[in-house]
Amino acid sequence: MLKRYDLPTCPVGTSLMLMGDRWKIQIIWELLTGTKRFGEIRKALDISQKVLTEHLRIMEESGLVHREVFAKVPPHVEYSLTELGKSLRPIFDAMWTWGEEYQAKMKQLCKGKCHECEHAEGEEYQAKIKQL
Repeated sequence: MLKRYDLPTCPVGTSLMLMGDRWKIQIIWELLTGTKRFGEIRKALDISQKVLTEHLRIMEESGLVHREVFAKVPPHVEYSLTELGKSLRPIFDAMWTWGEEYQAKMKQLCKGKCHECEHAEGEEYQAKIKQL
């Protein structure tokens, strides 16, 4: 667990330190849907084993992720969010809402004249957005 003196003095800096990189955000998002095995997380995020292991260890040390090892053959490990990790849900919900509003504004600004807006109406794009 991080020590109090290891944390930035700014609370926003602390938040960004704990979840402010590409992989940590995606790992938290994936675990907000429930407990997952290592392979499930890796497959969902298309992340290397080394990078995922590194980030999960850091997040476990910081108290956001719980790692449970089941002593059986083959070994079975599951990851879930701790109560502290679950407390991030309102932040992610707010980010989701803000992102939807931003997308709507950008779509309205270009009035369908750009490729992205035409693509944004497709089912494939909408399915990708829902996975996030």
